[in-house]
Amino acid sequence: MLRIDRDHSRFKKIVRGAIKENLREYIKNGEMIGRQGGRYVSIPVPSIELPHFKFGQPGSGGVGQGDGEEGEGVQAEAGDQPGQHILEVDVPLDDLAAILGEELGLPNIEPRGKMQIEDEHDRYSSIRRTGPESLRHFKRTYTAALKRQIAAGTYNRKNPVIIPIREDQRYRSWKTVEQPESSAVIIYMMDVSGSMGDEQKEMVRLESFWIDTWLRTQYKNLETRFIVHDAVAHLVDRETFFHTRESGGTKISCAYELCWQLIERDFAPDEWNIYPFHFSDGDNWGGGDTDVAVGLMKDRLLPVSNQFSYGQVKSLYGTGQFIKDLREKLPNQESLVLSEINSKDDIYGSIREFLGGGR
Repeated sequence: MLRIDRDHSRFKKIVRGAIKENLREYIKNGEMIGRQGGRYVSIPVPSIELPHFKFGQPGSGGVGQGDGEEGEGVQAEAGDQPGQHILEVDVPLDDLAAILGEELGLPNIEPRGKMQIEDEHDRYSSIRRTGPESLRHFKRTYTAALKRQIAAGTYNRKNPVIIPIREDQRYRSWKTVEQPESSAVIIYMMDVSGSMGDEQKEMVRLESFWIDTWLRTQYKNLETRFIVHDAVAHLVDRETFFHTRESGGTKISCAYELCWQLIERDFAPDEWNIYPFHFSDGDNWGGGDTDVAVGLMKDRLLPVSNQFSYGQVKSLYGTGQFIKDLREKLPNQESLVLSEINSKDDIYGSIREFLGGGR
């Protein structure tokens, strides 16, 4: 291994260690997500210096040999040297997901269903006359040599020695075949009524980034859809999802109804792995809408979903009642995961709650 390769490998290990040590801070840092580009994200880490020996000057003394008396305090003056610089390192999202999985102990997901997306792989299914020695087909080579010697009249039954020559060599060959690959869809739903402010939406944005990052390592093809709702639900794009704010009331059932229509239309449960995520501050309109929403979840969404995740973000204006209703009305539902997110500090644990089941 070249020295530059060794140094690069050491550098990557140091960066990985720095990320793991500060993962909680990165998870709640929205600035980092803003530096995402393609399959990489820019991570700010303290400037990294590889360890090395530094020799002192002769007569400069050793540890504990400076001026001063025992017990005397250390007085520090204002310095004139530059402080520690922050280095930004581009980290592949797959590496970031691997670190997240290690730190949170996230299990790999066993996908269900098949979507007609073709995944190419090689299958050894034919024979040819050229190829590497590692792929030589001994039986076919022997057979070809035997046929040649019999045809040439050089085969001796009393001394059946078969000696292949170059033209007898046969090698395994391959062809590229395609097969369907498992796929998944995340359907994000968020309450955008007046009680859901910018702080609550920022928590949802941060959590959804890490959910996306992990699930993309589990599925080759991952689709995302976004639904916003107050008293009416709308299918929107990602940008609108995180920046829309309404002032109306809240009717959770309308989001679940639209989610169900989307699944019926575009994502057949026997072909797709389905992950609905709903974020709200827990307020819901009266008049029995909670019963309607719970009925939609129980009868339609839970049976077709790998997992339904409800995250309740704390709001000064929200009652937080809906999560209590779900716990009361849908106890012991294995595919329903509930999480309370009171601040950005809770995002770390909430991700573990949502993704720790491996469903």
